[in-house]
Amino acid sequence: MTEDLRSLLYTEVEEELRAAVRALLADRSGPSAVLARAEAAATGGVPYDMDLWKALARDIGAAGLLIPEELGGAGASAREAAVVLEELGRTVAAVPFLTSAVLATEALLAAGGPVAAELLERLAAGEATAALAAPLAAFPYAPPAPAVTLAEEGAGTDEGTDALTGTVTGVAGAEVADVLLVPVRLRRGTALYAVDAGAPGVTVTPVTSFDLTRPIATLSLACAPARLVATAATGAAPGVREALACGAGLLASEQLGLAEWCLTTTVAYVKERKQFARPVGSFQAIKHRLADVWLEIAGARAAAREAAALLASGPVEQAAVAVAVAQAHCGVVAVHAAEECVQLHGGIGMTWEHPAHLYLKRAKADQIALGTPGDHREALAVLADLPAPVRP
Repeated sequence: MTEDLRSLLYTEVEEELRAAVRALLADRSGPSAVLARAEAAATGGVPYDMDLWKALARDIGAAGLLIPEELGGAGASAREAAVVLEELGRTVAAVPFLTSAVLATEALLAAGGPVAAELLERLAAGEATAALAAPLAAFPYAPPAPAVTLAEEGAGTDEGTDALTGTVTGVAGAEVADVLLVPVRLRRGTALYAVDAGAPGVTVTPVTSFDLTRPIATLSLACAPARLVATAATGAAPGVREALACGAGLLASEQLGLAEWCLTTTVAYVKERKQFARPVGSFQAIKHRLADVWLEIAGARAAAREAAALLASGPVEQAAVAVAVAQAHCGVVAVHAAEECVQLHGGIGMTWEHPAHLYLKRAKADQIALGTPGDHREALAVLADLPAPVRP
């Protein structure tokens, strides 16, 4: 492993990518636009900004960052994907980058084979969006057993397809996915199937989500035709776990970007807001609270960058430890930064018109996505061989 890959500093390429993504988001996903979509979502509308996603996917190439060049992707690494997630966290943009370009893409990369290659080419070109049909709350080190089963082999509507039956709850990105990657429970283990979202027997039902900018849905399959992507023999189950672990590690970068926005916005506000003819930010108690948040974010940045670097090029065991450390720390930091943002904005921070509540909701939803901080601390104890003390 080279020193550059393990450095926590951003490379020139990463900074150029950040600038491109930030410019696009500043133009297309400002606070007013995000609030408008959140309001539409609260009244039954679709919160996803698919025009923004097309620009990210095709113009910037974000959809194919993790896909090899021979399949039409950028051949980049988790470090570049982490930079994109930092910027998306700063705007809480409603785009399916995490669900399609990270979770679904990683599952396909781990699966391999002709079907996976075909789907990856479509994802890289921005022609399709995918979603991994697993609960967003699934813990990478102990994911729940697949709830979908094989209804009847060869019972699909087309030759060479099988039929799937079952229900998966809490799936993120399913509403805008063209392809659903479904883990299926078989007698001999777990297989991974690809299901077209518009196929007969496929029902995606949106449910009320705490985070209006990343909704979840219930996926129901009733003898839905599906193509086999990977079998138990080719490592479908480990591939799904790897995808969830990669998603958890990169989610820390989104939490980092979110926390940084909350701190920056709050500091700017307390410099302008006055009480007793003095800026609120001049009060010592406020300074201490913001300084605490700054220190927490500095630690979160180191943890998130380490996780991204090891996911990009590092031993699997070290990457697993780094992911657990990042999620155990960054989830707590993001929630604390968002809480301070709401509280230190005073009355305006409690209103719907200010975007602070969207950041608090995203932070809390991220904290319980792909394993809670407590889950990751327990996993870290096992990974680092540090068993908990035995109670008498």
